[in-house]
Amino acid sequence: MEKLGVAAAGPVAIRKQTLHDQVANRIRDLIIEGYLEPGSRIDETRLIEQLEVSRTPFREALRTLAAEGLVIIRPSRGAVVRKLTAQDVFSMLEVLGHLEKLAGALACQRASDEEIAALMALHNEMLELYEKRERLAYYKLNQAFHSRLSELSGNEILCDMQRNIQARLKRIRFIGNRTPPHWAAAVAEHEQMADALLRRDGDALGEVMAKHLMNTWDRVKDSV
Repeated sequence: MEKLGVAAAGPVAIRKQTLHDQVANRIRDLIIEGYLEPGSRIDETRLIEQLEVSRTPFREALRTLAAEGLVIIRPSRGAVVRKLTAQDVFSMLEVLGHLEKLAGALACQRASDEEIAALMALHNEMLELYEKRERLAYYKLNQAFHSRLSELSGNEILCDMQRNIQARLKRIRFIGNRTPPHWAAAVAEHEQMADALLRRDGDALGEVMAKHLMNTWDRVKDSV
C-alpha cells in the first residue's frame, strides 16, 4: 500500500510511550491535509502500523476525533472520515460568522491591553509563517487566533459553540488557503482584524470577522 503522505506531511511515526492525544493530532493532520479523504474508511491496521502505536491509544484517538466531528465511528464496521455536504459547510460558516462577529465586538469591550497584545503577537507569528509559506503551521496558528479571540469575549457559551463548529470545519478551513490568491486574501482580512482590534473598534472587528467567514465559503464552495 502507498504511504500516507509521509514526505509531504513530515515524520509519521509516533513512539509507543506518547499519549493518545498526540496520536489524535497526527490523524487530525492527515485529515486536514487530505491524506485521509472525506468519506473514506480509516484503515486501522495500516495506520496503527505507520504510527507505531497500539490499538488502545489509536481507538482512544478516534473517539476524540469523533467527538470533534471529524470522524464517524460505526459499530462493527470501523470508522470513516466525515464528509460534509455543501449545505453543511455553508450553514456552519454562516453561524460561525455571526458567532465570531459577536466575539470580536465583545473582545474589544472586555479584553485587557495585555490580552490584546498577546493576540497581536499571535497574529504577527502568523504573518511570519505566511512569508515562509508554511501553510499547515500558519493554519494551526490561525485556528488558535480565532479560538483565543472568542475566549476574549468572556462568554463561555459563545466559546463552546465556536469551538464545536470550528472543529468540524478543520479540513474546510485548511483548503480555503489552497491557492496563493485565496491565501493572500485571507491574510489581508486578518490584517484588517488586527487593525480594528488595536483600535478597539468592536463594530469594525465584528464586520470583518463575519466577512472573513463568508469569504471562506466563496473560497471553498467549489471544493465541497
